[in-house]
Amino acid sequence: MDIAIVGGGIGGLATAVALNKIGISTTIYESTSSFKPLGAGIGIGSNAMLALQQMEVGASILAHGLPLHEQRFYNGKGKLMNTIDFTRLKKQFGEETITIQRADLHEALFEAVPSSSFHFNKRVEHFTQNEDGVTLTFTDSTMATHEFVIAADGIHSLFRQQLVQNSSPRYAGYTCWRGISQNEGDVPLHVSSEAWSTDGRFGWAPLHNGEVYWFACVNARERDAFYANLSPREVAAQFKHFGPTVERLIQETKDDYFLHHDLYDIAPLSTFHYGRILLLGDAAHATTPNMGQGAGQSIEDAYELMLAFEQEDTWELVAQRYDAYRVPKTKKVIDISRQIGWAAQWDQRWLVTLRDTIFPYVPKSLLFQRLTFLFK
Repeated sequence: MDIAIVGGGIGGLATAVALNKIGISTTIYESTSSFKPLGAGIGIGSNAMLALQQMEVGASILAHGLPLHEQRFYNGKGKLMNTIDFTRLKKQFGEETITIQRADLHEALFEAVPSSSFHFNKRVEHFTQNEDGVTLTFTDSTMATHEFVIAADGIHSLFRQQLVQNSSPRYAGYTCWRGISQNEGDVPLHVSSEAWSTDGRFGWAPLHNGEVYWFACVNARERDAFYANLSPREVAAQFKHFGPTVERLIQETKDDYFLHHDLYDIAPLSTFHYGRILLLGDAAHATTPNMGQGAGQSIEDAYELMLAFEQEDTWELVAQRYDAYRVPKTKKVIDISRQIGWAAQWDQRWLVTLRDTIFPYVPKSLLFQRLTFLFK
């Protein structure tokens, strides 16, 4: 098959790796001028690590990751409310949950794809499809036609927004900063943490190289100019109520690693299959980051697509199998992640008091069981 992948992010690269493993070469069109590993830190759940191992890139990614053993949740006064034991996932399913710099994950996937597959400076401006193929028109006025296209062009996907009415990203109601700072021994290894208060939410997790990935969220209007222009020092002042470690992590973040974005997802779609085009990754099922499954679900897309091509004979059958496995699961991730963010971002004092009173009594086994659907 003649397959083009539009988008060289985590989803697009993982798909190229997966299909290359079973002997299917792809053409990758990337809008940037070259490969530039950027970004802060992310979590990769053990469900996605299982897929990466089957794609034969798990070892190189694990080498740059730090296994997480526990997730801790604190209230606004620093009192521990509850925990999730990630070691149970390792025991039950055989893989670690890790943190990793997004750049390291991206680079490991990039290096596993033949360099001849890449075409840079290729931003799709328009596309058409017919019974013979899909024609892509790029902003540099060149064109290319392929039998099939996998659209991995992100949450603002040109393909999704032209193929699916009313599929524009929906604002989650809060804005977020992210960064990477040095660990000065005040962040325990193998433990990720979140603190929730009426004045915002802060999360932090160690990385393998002595650094710490952090995020900070506050409820805000969409595209709020005040929050968009805050410096690290000013953001640190916004979150200093969480204590000196939090203040230090934000304030000491270097400019290259200090990022700010409003958070969005898309309403779950009923299909990712549109003729000769398949949507993949954030183009298909962008989610808020509250479950740490954004990159992981893109990786699972690639893995399930690999299995579909191995077991089915035609594009139609591949697409049907891909839809059957990926649409219901990603819908659940989007919905649960949005629910978690909704509760974690409460800023009404009576609701926060209620949450902080009830959450410590939620059985740890229940918190664990809410994750096991990721392995089905």
